[in-house]
Amino acid sequence: MKYLFAAVMLASAVVGFSEAASAAGGCGPGWYRGPYGGCRPMAARGPVVVVEPAAPVVVVRPRVCPYGFRWYAGRCRPF
Repeated sequence: MKYLFAAVMLASAVVGFSEAASAAGGCGPGWYRGPYGGCRPMAARGPVVVVEPAAPVVVVRPRVCPYGFRWYAGRCRPF
């Protein structure tokens, strides 16, 4: 009878701790609270991939000066 009681106590302790560990302070499974309170991934989860947004495309209009002129100091100037 004492072995059955010990087995039930051990099983309830394991179940109780596993649910608390998966919550991890409200961060969800696979995450834990960091030193400043933010959620951080656990090491077993693998590397974290950060995808940055694409840089905006800037199209510069080419400067076209008439024949006999060249672009110099911010405007078209004669040779």
